[in-house]
Amino acid sequence: MTINEFGGRVASVWEGLRPVTKKMLVRVLKSDKNASPTPQTGKYFYDAHADWEVSRLLSALDEQSRSSEVRKDADKLSEINELADVCVRVLEAQSASAEVFIQLAERAVKENNYNRLDKLADHLAERYSAGEIAEVARQTESPQIRAIAFETLAMMPIQAIIPLLDDQLYSGIAAAALEQKAYEFESDEARDILEQFDAEGGTPAD
Repeated sequence: MTINEFGGRVASVWEGLRPVTKKMLVRVLKSDKNASPTPQTGKYFYDAHADWEVSRLLSALDEQSRSSEVRKDADKLSEINELADVCVRVLEAQSASAEVFIQLAERAVKENNYNRLDKLADHLAERYSAGEIAEVARQTESPQIRAIAFETLAMMPIQAIIPLLDDQLYSGIAAAALEQKAYEFESDEARDILEQFDAEGGTPAD
């Protein structure tokens, strides 16, 4: 089955991919089909633009997989899901973007795939900057994903959180993370910073 048979939007997004991104996805797809029974984990080296491209392709594939026409065609649905899974694993392996994290986490929540959600939470802690984690908390509408972002931010070193207090977008989120450090983790340093923040006119998030 060819990409053109996956539907107009998927074909259009695929056509707009740079050759290097197409080659990467085809390589991963082929390696899956030729893989031995022993699970293999790989790193996919690509730039931030490819991150955006693969994310767009995943959105198009997910949209197409929900159409009634595709859901009546088991073979087509299987191939669309196979390519979507490749996109997910490529993004999981490298992305450090708040938007991509939300996209992947929302898929995991919708599918009740809590093992995948746990792995995404691990990636958030290992790979993402404090600013990107705060952006996840700011953008997501999912209480589960927001809770993961706040919990992860609260586990970061205090010095990584402090600069966010000076950013109007993230000051409330940073204050909430410091509040968690202060009262759940009993951090005197976080408590002192919060008191200073309040004294200077800051308003910690509830």
